Amino acid sequence: MTPFGAVVEGLATDVHLPGGAGPFPALLIRTPYDRARHRAEARGWARRGFAAVVQDVRGRFASPGEWRPYENEAADGAATARWIRRQPWSDGQLVAAGASYAAHCALVLALDTPGDARPDAVIAAVPALGAAETAREPSGVERLLARAGWWAAHGDRPDSDDGALDKALAADPGLLTHLPLTGLPERLGRSLPSWADLWCRRDRGRLVARAAHAAMPLLAVGGHHDHFAEDTVTLWRAWGGPSARLLLGPWGHGLVTAPGSDAGPGHRVNLGELYVRWASRALAGELTAGRHGALALGGAGLWLPAGTGGEPRVQPLRLLHGSVFTADPGRPVDSGDLTVPAGGPPDRCLLVTPPLPRPLDVVGPARVRLRATAHTPSADWAARLVALAPDGTAERLAVGVVRRAEPPGREAGFTVGLGRLARRLPAGTRLRLEIAGHHFPAHARNPHTGGDPVTAVRLLASRREVDPGSVGLRLHVLPFRPVPSDPAKEILR
Repeated sequence: MTPFGAVVEGLATDVHLPGGAGPFPALLIRTPYDRARHRAEARGWARRGFAAVVQDVRGRFASPGEWRPYENEAADGAATARWIRRQPWSDGQLVAAGASYAAHCALVLALDTPGDARPDAVIAAVPALGAAETAREPSGVERLLARAGWWAAHGDRPDSDDGALDKALAADPGLLTHLPLTGLPERLGRSLPSWADLWCRRDRGRLVARAAHAAMPLLAVGGHHDHFAEDTVTLWRAWGGPSARLLLGPWGHGLVTAPGSDAGPGHRVNLGELYVRWASRALAGELTAGRHGALALGGAGLWLPAGTGGEPRVQPLRLLHGSVFTADPGRPVDSGDLTVPAGGPPDRCLLVTPPLPRPLDVVGPARVRLRATAHTPSADWAARLVALAPDGTAERLAVGVVRRAEPPGREAGFTVGLGRLARRLPAGTRLRLEIAGHHFPAHARNPHTGGDPVTAVRLLASRREVDPGSVGLRLHVLPFRPVPSDPAKEILR
């Protein structure tokens, strides 16, 4: 195994070659998070017969230039892919791989570059598809905490400080409450010119639209508890290449290093081994056509085929309190706190199901349908689903937020999507549904004035009214006991 450094189109690049004469298929990772972090991974690929190429993107770590997130990756990736294919150790076959932003680099190389630069297969883990996708929910509501954390750690700087936002919040717990949100860089004490530009991006869906014309196999890997779980599934469903595989586990953004509380021993997967085996089969043309894969059933320690879905059922709900409440952006519902305040004027509508008489396997999209009224020209409606275990512990299952603009005082019917669930709920579990006007700081506060939440400097309280009889919680429930599946077999077939 022979490692060496190179400068490709001015960008710092490490190459790890297998032992032997070659030539070899190549694996390319382009990252803004320091190529040095991938040395062990690159050595693993090289041991399995791949020439592993890892590169710092423009303006990050050892690569010179200006760091402009999501701007230069297609052109720089194409130049690197062409360079790889010209090397004597390359057999011309190329796999593009990456997680998070690096997955974006791999995808734009596959979808936005000419044929001579395109990879022959793509591994996209927890893909951050683009600036617009990462900044906002599909409904347009701003993902404040996640984006503030990322920009504080990585934005407009050549290196990273992963704990930057945590340190800033420790010094100023009200950091994210200051208005306008465009002033965050000044409060962090450093220049972040790309922060304000982030919120102007409205090109959501561009990569997914192009995915329909993909010409190579895809392995999409995600976590049920990841910000981008829906985008991962959407990418898999849209992919037009000869085969598409999905692995969706009970994990957060760090995948197997960030298991959720519903992860069990049966959900342990050696991702590195699986990636190499999939890449080898993809390059050899040994994958069957179509979309296959595996998704974890959280709380049960088993896997299901990725196409598994339950039957829609509406769960009975009983109103506890808050059919009339005040959504006050000065005192928003805390996205990180599952405690419901006792006493005082209600800040949310609270409903609950009876205890489940038997275990329930919920697999598929969850939605809340309701009729409600806001007495301000703009209103966000946040729905949070919480599992209440028989022992009294509470666990967040899902959250959805939509933004509505109706004449003040006009009742409207609408649906709030809560994303996908794949979870076994034990007998005795009750489901608590909270309907609120904010979910902060995970999401920016709607000022209720009709103004942009990112630039707003004035906040209004909003009176809300929910028709309890109209609220329907729809879950997809498996009507049968599921038959376990082997995730490796589903990915590699």
